Amino acid sequence: MSSANVEIVRRAFGHFIETGEPDWELTHPQVLIVDHDIMDAGEYRGLDGVHRWVSDWSTAWSVFTMDPEEIIDAGDCVVVIIRMKATGAASGIEIERQDGLVYRLSDGKVIRVDYFNSADQARREAGLPS
Repeated sequence: MSSANVEIVRRAFGHFIETGEPDWELTHPQVLIVDHDIMDAGEYRGLDGVHRWVSDWSTAWSVFTMDPEEIIDAGDCVVVIIRMKATGAASGIEIERQDGLVYRLSDGKVIRVDYFNSADQARREAGLPS
């Protein structure tokens, strides 16, 4: 994986944090989001699927923040380790945990994102030590 792909992921993730929306210019039209989190596990395909995933995620939490802690070049993918803090919309329960996302790119665009509610799971998915 090139440093260019790491930079693309950095920009895409940063755009999402700043705006709450994916950077559509950096998102492949055939993107696949695989959410491994218990609350909203599932697959979301294409740009419409990304919209649905963001909506599902946003409605689950009354407040949430995601702060990147590490962005790792993992060879054929890029891993983003985040500190996620959130309050459940229905329950009011507050959580803080370290989550991980594994990005795969094609032709300079994000083609797949695997979201894990554990940084160690994301590292293992990318073939890194946990």
